[in-house]
Amino acid sequence: MSKRKEDVVRYSYADYLQWVEGDRVELIDGIPFAMTPTPSREHQRIVLELGRQFANLLKDHPDEVYIAPFDVRLTEETTPPDENIQTVVQPDLAVICDREKLDERGCLGAPDLII
Repeated sequence: MSKRKEDVVRYSYADYLQWVEGDRVELIDGIPFAMTPTPSREHQRIVLELGRQFANLLKDHPDEVYIAPFDVRLTEETTPPDENIQTVVQPDLAVICDREKLDERGCLGAPDLII
């Protein structure tokens, strides 16, 4: 028997911040999904090269380039409390053109480009 949608336990960004550091988890609509273990050496090499290429391309622009781990908090609210954020992802690479989306914890809102 499957659970009803309202029976599923949902978590928030506030919960996510309390979890053990080192666990690679993303939240999608309040449901935690374990990420793969540490990426392979080749994966890391490719992400680093892409990050370098984007950073070089955008060096004379106000855009920012970030490589995981980097929290991207997705919500429809502009300044929600942590308890209201139910989607947190960590793309391999994110380019953010609107610096207003950036804070000390990552990006609040959708980046302009993710890989």
